[in-house]
Amino acid sequence: MNADAKKLAADFDLEKLTREFYDDPYPTYRALRENEPVKRLPNGTVFLTRYDDLVTTYKNTKSFSSDKKREFAPKYGDTPLYEHHTTSLVFNDPPAHTRVRRLIMGALSPRAIAGMEPDIVKLVDGLLDAIAAKGHCELIDDFAASIPIEVIGNLLDVPHDEREPLRDWSLAILGALEPVVSPDVAARGNKAVTDFLAYLSTLVARRREKPGNPERDVLTRLIQGEENGERLTEKELLHNCIFLLNAGHETTTNLIGNGLVALHRNPDQKQRLIDNPDMIKTAVEEMLRYESSNQLGNRMTTERVELGGVMLEAGTSVTLCIGAANRDPAQFPDPESFDVARTPNRHLAFATGAHQCAGMALARLEGAIAISRFLARFPNYAVGGQPVRGGRVRFRGFLSVPCAIG
Repeated sequence: MNADAKKLAADFDLEKLTREFYDDPYPTYRALRENEPVKRLPNGTVFLTRYDDLVTTYKNTKSFSSDKKREFAPKYGDTPLYEHHTTSLVFNDPPAHTRVRRLIMGALSPRAIAGMEPDIVKLVDGLLDAIAAKGHCELIDDFAASIPIEVIGNLLDVPHDEREPLRDWSLAILGALEPVVSPDVAARGNKAVTDFLAYLSTLVARRREKPGNPERDVLTRLIQGEENGERLTEKELLHNCIFLLNAGHETTTNLIGNGLVALHRNPDQKQRLIDNPDMIKTAVEEMLRYESSNQLGNRMTTERVELGGVMLEAGTSVTLCIGAANRDPAQFPDPESFDVARTPNRHLAFATGAHQCAGMALARLEGAIAISRFLARFPNYAVGGQPVRGGRVRFRGFLSVPCAIG
């Protein structure tokens, strides 16, 4: 087994992944963590799998940059995808990152998020009513994916009859973030950015004419800026609205879908949560750790730096494997086990440091409401047939999960 693990680590190439890897990447991550935790890939990049190495990288923003202009220029060329990903919050360093994050966080305050709870409960209960009436469900389309789209649509105050394209735009743009991007995937991503920008331009123009309540309407808050006069440029405004949808849509969809499938596959933990519904907060944290919605992050070294005993030259592209770090036994006892009461649980599903997810409190709230109410309504639900994975390495989730509700 040890020889097999060494070979698995030695042969690993992020640009040549197998079907078995997409189905279950964790044996590979374990082999890398144990044998080549700072793995140099054939393309010259470095792949990290240890928890402590990821934390070091996240927190050292001076040596490890989030700015993607150098990395994405050869990948995307002069395209809408390049403009989008090099303008959005997540792929920038301070001071640009700090300025945009401060504006967004102002609209996602604890008070603002607490005020969203009644609307999320109403949304979830409406979806559950529809599932009950149908007698069965497709867990992603009928439930998991419907929640964040509506929540973010409400945050930006997108009219309900204009929300239909949002999910497809988001999936197309995020799909083009994979390590290898085919011409078809790139074309879909570029078209999605172009179409989304065109829609947002009209939405912003309408909102400028008729502002909403900046305490609840993130778009109005971003348009109006800070009291000190700090505002986003038009390009920053539009691209960060796209970022808000993308950041909050697929990751939360995956949290809900992955969480309900994990409970189904661990019936003792499912029953434990049914018997102790007040465990939902620790259960959500375990779902985030056990099957992280976002599995990969990226940085680039700005100077010569040592990491995990390996010297990295300036300009080295670094991939942070969140999915591997969240199963590191040095941080998590019995990491391959799913434990809804696990504590402490300092997982990295939302990263850490300056780039810790701005919307993590909202994602946690959506996940807790959705999963707890689904479980209370349909305690005997069962996944039927074979769930279909999304076929991506960066974002881990399901495309479809047939489900009987009992």
